Amino acid sequence: MKIFAIGDLHLSLDPTVNKPMDVFGAGWENHHERLKYNWLKTVNNDDLVIIPGDVSWGLRLNEAMTDLNWINELPGKKVIFKGNHDLWWNSINKLNSLFDDISFIQNKCYYLDEEDIAICGTRGWISPGVEGFDAHDEKIYRRELMRLKFSLDDAQELGAKKIIVALHYPPSYDKSKDSLLIDLIKEYNVEYLIYGHLHGLYVYPKGLKGNHDDIEYRLVSLDYLNAKPLLIYNSKGGFNHESYSYSIR
Repeated sequence: MKIFAIGDLHLSLDPTVNKPMDVFGAGWENHHERLKYNWLKTVNNDDLVIIPGDVSWGLRLNEAMTDLNWINELPGKKVIFKGNHDLWWNSINKLNSLFDDISFIQNKCYYLDEEDIAICGTRGWISPGVEGFDAHDEKIYRRELMRLKFSLDDAQELGAKKIIVALHYPPSYDKSKDSLLIDLIKEYNVEYLIYGHLHGLYVYPKGLKGNHDDIEYRLVSLDYLNAKPLLIYNSKGGFNHESYSYSIR
């Protein structure tokens, strides 16, 4: 099997949700059609795709259901984490009762027994040091740290030998390797960290990328990946450490 990742789908397929993405320029033209084309070419039914947030522009679950059904019909299992724009996200138990091939993760991990891999994560938040970071942001940031710890503890209790962390927000301020969140993941056996949220040529470089302290960091926002799910793990070859950089195609 293979594990892929792609975030920031920003779907708005429900006719009542008017949120076209092509107004945001390069990388967003016909983005859901391009994503479907690339997904069908890349992902098989026995594969898994991690989606780290910003899935749908729907404000309520009924408005997001067209988007979630669209994702559900694509090949493979899907593991979804919450993004800052996923306002439709409600009871985790209710969400996990909707689909057989989609798992919504909060405070727990998704465990692949056959690969001995746990997929952990949370939404995250802006990091201390960002201009305007205040006491309210500090409270949210600490809460997200705790949610990630719960998820990592779940993986540890299951005895997972390999851990992937999925965040919506990048794990640190700019390209700094110093943050409480990074300190936390270093305490566990984390091999791979993926995140989204960053968009545009002038913003992509701000995220931490590559291998640092034996942890691989990857930006997987849809526009950065040109709407093609990124292979991060193959059961035949292990984790993907090949470099990737954005180019307009």
